[in-house]
Amino acid sequence: MPHKITLTGSATGPLREYDRYVAFDMREKGSPSAPKGLKKSTFISYTVFVAKKAFNKTGLTKKSIMHEKILIQGEPTLDIPIDECPGEVGVICFQITVLPNKNDKEKNQSDAKKEPKQEASAPSQEQKNTEPTKQEKEEVPVSQPAAKEDKKEVKAVQPEMKQKPTEEKKAEPKQKTLPNQPKGTQDLLNFDDIIVPEAFLKTRPNAEKTQKVIDFVKRTGRLDEPLTIEKGSNVLKDGYRRYVVAKTVKMDKVPVVYEYQKS
Repeated sequence: MPHKITLTGSATGPLREYDRYVAFDMREKGSPSAPKGLKKSTFISYTVFVAKKAFNKTGLTKKSIMHEKILIQGEPTLDIPIDECPGEVGVICFQITVLPNKNDKEKNQSDAKKEPKQEASAPSQEQKNTEPTKQEKEEVPVSQPAAKEDKKEVKAVQPEMKQKPTEEKKAEPKQKTLPNQPKGTQDLLNFDDIIVPEAFLKTRPNAEKTQKVIDFVKRTGRLDEPLTIEKGSNVLKDGYRRYVVAKTVKMDKVPVVYEYQKS
């Protein structure tokens, strides 16, 4: 069974070009804690090899790769000569993704905050337009002089007309709540508000399964399942792979289901 490896960070050295591929160096911190009796790891250096076609699709350049944060998914190799692989471990890249910057997230959040305000102002104008129609309907039966039978019919019609607006008002929020979200979704939470425990950060999700979820999001515009979040603390309880996918595709808000703290 082939080995899998996932790296996140920026290039620590210049981009090197070859005939059909490019290479650059990266490094990652070791685990902050180690089992008793073992030394803690510091930094591990890697040399990443990417096909030119895959690299060109990312839009990265020799200058930008030193500043952009990227996600590498591939497998380690020790068979490349040291002249081409100065890092301690060589990595053959299967998937390279540019991760969002903090500035981009702040812009997306500010745009997302402005949109709900515009949506909220629209119903108020619709309600103003519907108010005169209610008054006209109520005034018509009152002005018509009729017999007792006609009065009975008028009384029967009035409650039906009053019930229709209430049913429409109840139906409106149902349409606006959580559109195009996976089953079981209870709320939409800002991505930056989610707190990820260190135990999740130490793990590396399966690259193939992660790529399947990324393809699903690109095809449907949503995650396949909501993330499980602890109510009140916003600590991630389950769904770390979907968290990584949401981070990769730059989602501002993610669907969640709450898990309440045990008393």
